[in-house]
Amino acid sequence: MRRLVRFLVGVALGGGALAAYVVFVGVEDVLARAATVTAGALAAVVLLVVAESVVDGVGVWASVRPLNGGLSPARSVQFALAGDFFDTLSPAGPVTSEPVMARFIGVATDTGYSDALGVRSVAKYVKSGAQLLLSGVLAVALLAGGSAPSEVLALLGAALVGLAVLGLALVRARAVVTAVVVAAVSPVVRRVSGLYRDDPHGRDFVAAAAERFWARALRFRESPGLVALIALGGLLEQVLTAGALWVALAGTGTIVALVPLVAVVPVPQAASVVPVPASLGAYDVLLAGVLVAMTGAPGVAAATAVLVVRAVALPVAIGGGGLAVAFLRGWTP
Repeated sequence: MRRLVRFLVGVALGGGALAAYVVFVGVEDVLARAATVTAGALAAVVLLVVAESVVDGVGVWASVRPLNGGLSPARSVQFALAGDFFDTLSPAGPVTSEPVMARFIGVATDTGYSDALGVRSVAKYVKSGAQLLLSGVLAVALLAGGSAPSEVLALLGAALVGLAVLGLALVRARAVVTAVVVAAVSPVVRRVSGLYRDDPHGRDFVAAAAERFWARALRFRESPGLVALIALGGLLEQVLTAGALWVALAGTGTIVALVPLVAVVPVPQAASVVPVPASLGAYDVLLAGVLVAMTGAPGVAAATAVLVVRAVALPVAIGGGGLAVAFLRGWTP
């Protein structure tokens, strides 16, 4: 009951923030703009959003390839859609959804939870790093041309540096990190496993799982081709998302350059720190804000474009992703 209440409160707060932003830019103006979006533009947005979800399968396929041969391309797309479903409903996006998906990937590849979590953690890190790097390069080019605010560049630079420092710290101090995680998780694992085992898992079990996690993660150093494919998939997703925003803006009568949109796509991911499903409100307001800052588009047009894209993306993630989840194996402990 408490979880349901927290979920409803989170959705209400996120929806309230979004509603407040729409009121700020003008409800009537937003509705009037939305009414001008043609059926062709809306259809193009749908195709681009669906294509982005399918392209996510490239990264899934490449990341799970080391696990007993991995998954077929079709099943990789299924897992990508399922990941979108959990990304949308989980309070902190991939931070909480990937541990869930690791369970299903471990079952599908006949490996283990630690193995699956190891490869998917690397995939998320590589994907985020590639997208931030591309955004940083584009933002520098736009800033040099006088068409990008320095604040956006500083934000992207800080995110990229923070990601690099975090990755280096985790690898260099993995023994310390492992010890802390094992100490913190062992009591939880013992209690949970005691619910369905006469001999609960102890500290040695957790330590062995942590070692398998690191072994899988570090093994990607021997597979640069797979790492490159994960990065490429992430960049394609970034371009497709920017394309959907560009079409939505064009549908409202606002024509902007595509490059600034590609540069700002990763910025709203920071909204995942807000514990609201789909980062409702926080993501939308942040994305609309950076669109205005980077392209000079009117606030009403930016808000309308974001609402159009999200109105398509959320049903695709929940509907298509929910259907994909329904056919996953691994629901029982």
